[in-house]
Amino acid sequence: MAVAFAAATTTLVLLCSMASSARGEEGVFGSFVFGDSLVDAGNNNYLSTLSRANIRPNGIDFNASLGEPTGRFTNGRTIADIVGEQLGQPNYAQPFLSPDTKGSSIMYGVNYASGGGGIMNATGRIFVNRIGLEVQVEFFSATRQQLNALMGKAKAKEYLSKKALFSITIGSNDFLNNYLLPVISMGERISETPDDFVESLISTLRSQLTRLYSLDARKFVVGNVGPIGCIPYQKTINRIDETECVSLPNKLASKYNGRLRDLLAELNENLPDAKFVLANVYDLVMEVITNYQKYGFKTASAACCGNGGRFAGIIPCGPTSSMCDERSKYVFWDPYHPSEAANLIIAKQLVDGDPKYISPINLRQLKDL
Repeated sequence: MAVAFAAATTTLVLLCSMASSARGEEGVFGSFVFGDSLVDAGNNNYLSTLSRANIRPNGIDFNASLGEPTGRFTNGRTIADIVGEQLGQPNYAQPFLSPDTKGSSIMYGVNYASGGGGIMNATGRIFVNRIGLEVQVEFFSATRQQLNALMGKAKAKEYLSKKALFSITIGSNDFLNNYLLPVISMGERISETPDDFVESLISTLRSQLTRLYSLDARKFVVGNVGPIGCIPYQKTINRIDETECVSLPNKLASKYNGRLRDLLAELNENLPDAKFVLANVYDLVMEVITNYQKYGFKTASAACCGNGGRFAGIIPCGPTSSMCDERSKYVFWDPYHPSEAANLIIAKQLVDGDPKYISPINLRQLKDL
């Protein structure tokens, strides 16, 4: 009886402490991040998966004093990390699967992104395990219940609708690691035309964004798919010149991006009090790739960390990879992902840029709505 009473008392004290902390942080800005390896902050560290970045030299520039891998698929910060910093977020959104992501820390936001994940559940099966968007949204539903316990239902709803930004960076894997895979590797091309596949993506994404809305998300930024035909991996396996990009992946991305723009306009019209902002990642990244020297880069074709072929674009970054001397001079960190230097350019444009790259308003304006 005494043991049970002591345990109950301890639990009550902990809950009261969490609630008090939450009340003191009601004005804090929260960033809830959904997506793939472009914004994964370490969720895949907790999965048995072939898609992992918690090995050196990944993360070498994330913390200058440590240089330890964090699970981020780049040498330093992701776009989501930098956006949070630029908007005044005091702490990075922590991975949902981390045991430390609990209590009042979730009020700074939570990162649900997963390397290899996609809009479609089938996407990324070649990696064995990954978290697709549907599961990510269900994870947020669990966070939603935690926020209710921390703040009370009314305060949690107000916080999510006014003080939280929901970012979705996903779609590349649905082409690279689904539709464009050889048929023998479980790709979807055998059964769907490009138009049909894109419509499946849009329909599924509509359902997930609407689900987030039903959970009181109101401020959204959704990134389109970048020029995936220009990444070092695609250039290497297709044996093209430095100034060229592979046309089919880029055409598919452009087809999807056009429908995504229509979808966000539809949701803005039909979901009261919601604001959906489109991040035009495709044109922004293409601008950096095309005019890389203007931005201080030495190359926009080769990976800084990788092995295989002219552009080091076959084998992902790891301990046996070759690595460039000047990491800030490369647009691409590895065969698939931008360097921190490129992420910094992209993030700043999204936060304070004009409608060419972020529309109808930028992220600072979205935060202040």
